[in-house]
Amino acid sequence: MNTLLSDDDFNRARQEHEKLAERIRYHDAKYYNDDAPEITDAEYDELRQKLESLERDYPDLITADSPTQNVGSKPSEGFQKVEHRQSMLSLSNVFTEEDFDDFFTRIRRFLGMKNDEVVEIYAEPKIDGLSCNLTYVNGELKVAATRGDGYVGEDITENFKTLEGIPNRLPNKDINEGKGPDESIPIVDGIPGSLGPLPDAFGVPPSFIEIRGEIYMGRDDFQELNKRREEEGKPLFANPRNAAAGSVRQLDVSLTASRPLKFLAYGVGYCGEYNFFSQERLCIALEKWGFPINERSLLSGDAKEIWAFYNEILETRADIPYDIDGIVYKVNDIALQARLGFVSRSPRWATAHKFPAEKAVTVINAIRIQVGRTGALTPVADLEPITVGGAVISHATLHNEDEIRRKDIRVGDHVVIQRAGDVIPQVVEVITEKRTGKETEFVFPQTCPVCDSIAIKPEGEAVTRCTGGLICAAQAVERLKHFVSRDAFDIEGMGTKVVQLFWEKEIIKTPDDIFTLADRNKDFDPPLENWEGWGEKSVEKLFENIEKRRIISLDRFIYALGIRLVGQATARRLAQTYTSFENLKDQMVKAGKKDDLFENEAYENLLSIDDIGQTMAEEITAFFAEHHNIDLLNALQSHLDIQNFERVSGNADNPFFDKTVVFTGTLVQMTRAEAKAKAESLGAKVSGSVSAKTDYVVAGESAGSKLKKASELGVSVLSEQEWLDKLAEI
Repeated sequence: MNTLLSDDDFNRARQEHEKLAERIRYHDAKYYNDDAPEITDAEYDELRQKLESLERDYPDLITADSPTQNVGSKPSEGFQKVEHRQSMLSLSNVFTEEDFDDFFTRIRRFLGMKNDEVVEIYAEPKIDGLSCNLTYVNGELKVAATRGDGYVGEDITENFKTLEGIPNRLPNKDINEGKGPDESIPIVDGIPGSLGPLPDAFGVPPSFIEIRGEIYMGRDDFQELNKRREEEGKPLFANPRNAAAGSVRQLDVSLTASRPLKFLAYGVGYCGEYNFFSQERLCIALEKWGFPINERSLLSGDAKEIWAFYNEILETRADIPYDIDGIVYKVNDIALQARLGFVSRSPRWATAHKFPAEKAVTVINAIRIQVGRTGALTPVADLEPITVGGAVISHATLHNEDEIRRKDIRVGDHVVIQRAGDVIPQVVEVITEKRTGKETEFVFPQTCPVCDSIAIKPEGEAVTRCTGGLICAAQAVERLKHFVSRDAFDIEGMGTKVVQLFWEKEIIKTPDDIFTLADRNKDFDPPLENWEGWGEKSVEKLFENIEKRRIISLDRFIYALGIRLVGQATARRLAQTYTSFENLKDQMVKAGKKDDLFENEAYENLLSIDDIGQTMAEEITAFFAEHHNIDLLNALQSHLDIQNFERVSGNADNPFFDKTVVFTGTLVQMTRAEAKAKAESLGAKVSGSVSAKTDYVVAGESAGSKLKKASELGVSVLSEQEWLDKLAEI
């Protein structure tokens, strides 16, 4: 991936890619870890759109660690956690007609199809609700769970069972049994690629199946609920989505039962070898099994017809009795879905076409600075509260100093804001003709408002950062919150408020303090169990939860360290490559000891990892070069059992499991993207460069320097046909 680093255009693209990725990671943390989003769906989607556009133009920039691959929300502490048999990923987005066309182009390119070949699409409105996964075993509903982070959700089974019209048992007979040929499940005639009549056995539910759908609340029901809450003096819900999510997460099942919740099914997760053949037939089967499905749908291979369907729903969505925020497009043929597969964040065979954001005009009353976990100083506008799309808006992120200057945003300005589902909107533009002369320019601080350390903006970057590091309360507290968060150590009972309290009381200053808390408690005056709001049972439970987390997987530990730019996917790649933490630490220390004349072997090995570029490598080695970080790591190791990384994905019996594979040259029978995705699905590590640690090089036509290096190193080389033959044997 580094062969083009000498190209000026590529270097500029790489730098822009890294800046965008950093901004997205920051907002991911605010939304998923802190439950405190600072930007709207539309603004977040715009960042992702720019990132994806760069990756399309410069494929070597594509990384498994893209922050847009993170999904889901933090599971609540009041519910048991449920691991999904098949992960629940989010969708990519399209916004314009060009994006819409690109979706089809990418599918055809990945599958090696001609530009005029028909791609049959199943389109349906995207409900703005709470995703839910229903697990049926031998026909009986066993578990209902929220999506959570895409891999682990919350067990809401008892709450979900209060919803009306959802089958607790699936039919145990063929849904076509006893019917003649003309009475079988209807199939639309004349659709290109139609699979014809249904097999006789189609319609019998498998013994294990995950049904996916959306829990939502209708607009009229939402208004009635808020009316009752207002009469009772209770706080109002911001929108139907929040009302549905809050209702289904009630610890008191009777409260959930009193709320007017509904459910629409839209797909399945794991279902063994059961074959629905097409997305359309899948939905028909769900309906026959007793699930409500979206009646407004379209099956078509004509892009113009699909585009017209989008515009029709956009114009008439006010007549739909529940909130929708776009249209979902899915490749209808499930065999093609399987070939297209997934990226870390979303399926390649589906996308969401978002509706335009709603806009309004309000006034900026003040501008303040927030300091994030990485030291980023983010300006936030306090707005005159205004209702947009059913939600009261009072804040908006202004991103950075350059953004304020570019838009000439001043305190007292009338501004156009827009939102598309989130609480905090974006400032689109200033209405300069409404200025009275009383507006004041905002002077961006040169010191951190939390610790008064110098704030600097590195050359070429848009973000201003505090240099205080661990002495800055904002950074230290946020780093501790990250350390104990769901995807890191996941210590229940140590939410943001508890971390903040323990920091202010000076009983936890660094992560290792967490694991000595129980021993030190007896010396506190008073001990924790005598603090207001605490008791013996709650303290005992906290200590038990901390004790459970002394054993942690290597990838989660790496992610917990909060190294800048290192997300979950990169943490997994590092764990996968270096296997043990001692080896990782040793190699990163060595990688950081390089001079200006050449990069050492450890540094080159780090750069050879498929998703790690130069800037990220610098951040990782800089972390391990700091003596106080090494001291912290040594302290943590004395309290923890950091388990070596063991690969669990893929079939361990196949020849590519846990092997490093490099693709080079032009592949003829499948695209490079499809080949890479197939290798990773088998548990292989796909690398961008050849080294002595490479196990296989798959060489297509016109293979060059990588093939030559493989021959010099004695690495096993496979032709494309030999690669395909091995796949056929698996």
